[in-house]
This record gives sequence, structure tokens and C-alpha cells, in this order.
Amino acid sequence: MFPQMQPSPTPDFNFIAPVYDALAQLVYGKAQKQAQAHFLPLIPEGGRVLVLGGGSGWILPELLRQSQPSQVLFLESSARMLQQAKKRFPQTSVQDKVEFRLGTEADLRPEERFQAVLTPFVLDLFPPETALTMMQRLDQALLPAGLWLHTDFRLSISPTQRLWQKPMLWAMYRFFRAVSDIPAKGLPPFEALFAKLGYKPWQQAFFFQNFICAQVYQKPGSPAQDN
Repeated sequence: MFPQMQPSPTPDFNFIAPVYDALAQLVYGKAQKQAQAHFLPLIPEGGRVLVLGGGSGWILPELLRQSQPSQVLFLESSARMLQQAKKRFPQTSVQDKVEFRLGTEADLRPEERFQAVLTPFVLDLFPPETALTMMQRLDQALLPAGLWLHTDFRLSISPTQRLWQKPMLWAMYRFFRAVSDIPAKGLPPFEALFAKLGYKPWQQAFFFQNFICAQVYQKPGSPAQDN
């Protein structure tokens, strides 16, 4: 039995969905996409993959090409984002591999298990206690020895880089609190939250002058027999 978890507060990205990708590219260039795709080749071929908060779905072609999963659950809370993701493919081309589902981690079924979980710029939308609750549910869905690809913002240890990163981060949170009603006011302590669940970073890479960090965590334990 899974413990009963309250659904996390859901930001509303429907309003900004049509321009989100263009806005991100205007600010960060290709850095966000490069970071999210960087570790995709590590995902075992033929595995089942969960993408939580994949937005417009631009990552799906890269995921299918670079890791060749057997199945992908694309779980997105914004109906307009999900619609954009579906439009990227003729339905017949991915219907056997990709399930598009409107919802959050609370909408995962108890029996669903994955060899890899992707959280691209989604946990930063929530305060630490909510992010931890979300991560606990994702941990339950990730098989032993499974990979967790986490990509998000991170303040650099360099004082010079922090001089521009901190005001930029402040402006980002003000903007998305206004247009998307996100509940967070700042970055959660990601590594501390992962550590609470028993995870340690396995690999990581930095982008956009160390403001964006792509990390791979591996769940402790031996691979489970998949029946």
C-alpha cells in the first residue's frame, strides 16, 4: 500500500504555453534544451520512462532517438502544453510508445514502475516541503537502480556569477508567480531533498555559466525483475 499523499498545488501554464518555448530560448538560447538532453543516452534501451512536466514535448523526439525506450509516460499538468506535445507527432507514430496523460505525480497508478524518471525544470516550481512530497511519490515509481535525470537552475558557487544569477532568479520567480501562479518563492535545496531519499549525484553537467545544472541520480538497490 502506498501512503496517501495530497496532490501538490498545480501551477497554471495554460496562459503562457503558446510562447513558453520561444521565451525560454530568448533568455537562455539553447542551454535549457542542451541540459535536458545531455544525459538521455544513459537511459537503458528498452526501458520505461516517466517524463514529469515535459511542457510542449520538444524533448520527446530526442528521448525516443537517443535512448529508444519501450514506453514513455508523458505526464503534464497543463492541458495546453499537453496539446502541443501531442501535435508534435502523428498519433500513429507514437501511440505504441508514448502515453500522453494530463495530471501530476498524484495521477500515477500504484502499479506503474519506470527505469528512468525525468524532472526537467519542474521541482523548482514548488516550496521544499511540496517538492519533497512529489519526490517521494516519484521515488516509489522508480525501480531499484533506476535513473533519475534532474535538470534545473542552480546558483553558482562563484561570487561573480551569483551577482547576476540571484537577481535573474528573483525576476524569474516574480514573473512566473504572476503569470502561472507558481507556489515557490525560491529554489528548493535539491541535493538535500535527494539525500533525504537516499540519492547521491552520479553525474552532472553545467550550462549557461553554471546557472543550469543537469544531474543523474541512481536509485539504490539492484535492478528489479520486470514482469
